[in-house]
Amino acid sequence: MKNQPFHRRFGFAVQGLAAAWRGEASFRFQCLACAAVLAVLLWRQPAPLWWALLLTMCALVLAAELFNTAFEAALDHLHPGQHPAIGMAKDCAAAAVLVLSLASAAVFCAFLFDNF
Repeated sequence: MKNQPFHRRFGFAVQGLAAAWRGEASFRFQCLACAAVLAVLLWRQPAPLWWALLLTMCALVLAAELFNTAFEAALDHLHPGQHPAIGMAKDCAAAAVLVLSLASAAVFCAFLFDNF
């Protein structure tokens, strides 16, 4: 699968987004939260730095959610049964999403404080 043309690799990425949207409620929630942030940015028209910070945080949360989804799917396929090490790995991946989500919420709160 290496060295595929760009349009094929782009198609794989779109398939991954679609699979995450269909199969992961948390990914859909995070997408809706990002849409809400975008709506607030469009409404308030803040300085470009706020756009950069908030959109970067949104992208990081969505990327973490996608990594978490991929990681969990791979682990479930490789070891479908319960195992403490697998559980810990999945919990840590979920915690990474939580940490980024909390950091994003903090940045959004700073934006609200600065702009309202």
